[in-house]
Amino acid sequence: MVSRDSAVHEEVLGFEPSVWGDFFINYEPQPLQRSETCMQERAEKLKGDIRTLFGTCNDMSARMNLVDSIQHLGIVHLFQEQIEDALMSIHESEFRRSSLYEVALRFRLLREHGFWVPPDAFNKFKGDDGRFRNEIANDPRGLLSLYNAAHLLIHGEPELEEAISFAREQLKLMSQDNVLNPPLACQVRRALTLPLPRTFKRVETICYMLEYQLEEGNIPILLDLARLDFNLLQHIHLKELKAISEWWKDLYGYMGLSYIRDRTIEGYTWSYMMFYEEGFAFTRIFVAKLIALVTVMDDTYDAHATIEECHQLNTAIQRWDKSAISILPEYLKKYYSKLLINFKEFEDQVTDNEKYMVACFQKQSTYYLQEAEWSNQKYKPGFKDQVVLSTKSSAVQLLCVAAMVGWGGTMTTEAFEWVASGNAAVIACAKIGRFMNDIAAFKRGKNKGDVASSVECHMNETGVTSEVAFAKINALVEDEWRTTNQTRLEHRTLLPMVQRIVNFTVSMVLFYDDKKDAYTFGTLLREIVESLFVKPVPI
Repeated sequence: MVSRDSAVHEEVLGFEPSVWGDFFINYEPQPLQRSETCMQERAEKLKGDIRTLFGTCNDMSARMNLVDSIQHLGIVHLFQEQIEDALMSIHESEFRRSSLYEVALRFRLLREHGFWVPPDAFNKFKGDDGRFRNEIANDPRGLLSLYNAAHLLIHGEPELEEAISFAREQLKLMSQDNVLNPPLACQVRRALTLPLPRTFKRVETICYMLEYQLEEGNIPILLDLARLDFNLLQHIHLKELKAISEWWKDLYGYMGLSYIRDRTIEGYTWSYMMFYEEGFAFTRIFVAKLIALVTVMDDTYDAHATIEECHQLNTAIQRWDKSAISILPEYLKKYYSKLLINFKEFEDQVTDNEKYMVACFQKQSTYYLQEAEWSNQKYKPGFKDQVVLSTKSSAVQLLCVAAMVGWGGTMTTEAFEWVASGNAAVIACAKIGRFMNDIAAFKRGKNKGDVASSVECHMNETGVTSEVAFAKINALVEDEWRTTNQTRLEHRTLLPMVQRIVNFTVSMVLFYDDKKDAYTFGTLLREIVESLFVKPVPI
């Protein structure tokens, strides 16, 4: 929030125009290499063949590799029942394998899906001194498997912290010495940048589809189906991008708010990161539109409105009625009118249990107003107070609740209330996103015109340098990843909902890792958007 009569701040806070403009409205996708009908028929045949493969795959090692390949290739949504049965069998069966690769693979697959596996699973690879034996330093595939698995650690597992450090050190040496062959060399480089459990799966899928045929023991029908399914889904996503681009163009033109971020494609991409499957089209569009509407409110409070106008906007949002339009400044009346209309359209399409969204949006407004008041008063909060408010103002809880809309009968009241309650996983997601965003904002020397960030508050409170503050906040990020991992184990009965929150948490890394803000600065995300939506996979 800044004073509108501050020309200096207005210039500093001006946002870049959209990278995409009308691209997805006018875009004509490349003709598919086969007709859509032919691709769908072929995909159905391959799905049947792979279901049969599950039934005939009796060896535990083969079952684990089958599940892992399906996950890696991005077709897990097609075999949910078969994967659950396979993992139940793997969890309940006696495990006698002795290779580091297989022990770590089992550990990762089971923990990813909410099954408890104790950290002492790796003790067999340690000597009497409790340290990892030197001979496994010559097993790059096993080390990579260990490195990725150990990143599913929870609170109080120092042995897995040790595993990460050991595997990272050995893999770095191998990578620097160029002793690894493809595709392992590429997989190690990616993991050292971002371990598999924190990698956005659809981006990883694009990489892995190029590598899978080089893997020993690859199953060609898995790759065939992955390519077909990716292109078929991409065709659906392009239609959605066209529709939401048209919706936003009309809304943006009608509101006439030149100070806001025009980031609908980035917002859709963020929603897609939680839900890419065909069956979640309504939820995907709903969340994408909500991101756009929240962004307008965020930018109004942060970058344009006076404190008086902030109070007027919040009063209108709390009243949530057409009669409140009269209390708003002229430039916000059209936004408020469209806000009411869009939410009415949302509510007309969802169940009674899901009509919690208005209350969540109203809470979001109060958080933004509190930040605006702090900024107006030039108040410098303590680090803990800043984290509490900025975690709430991140809009993560609002969007996590929105992500539970449109599930139909699979969303129980218990599950919806668990998400809406602001559970540990939602808070962890919000903190990870906020901390990473604050570091990105500080590094580019361009914080928004609102209250001081967590980096600045920690520096002010402790008198440390920015680098020390970064280290402290990065340690807090690691702690929140442990909380995220723990939620899978504690709430396995709610795993489908937990996984969407985990997906949202992973998306924070894609948007804010490497000290960047790819939502505000859309050029940073352009290549990824093109690979997901513009470029089909060769069949």
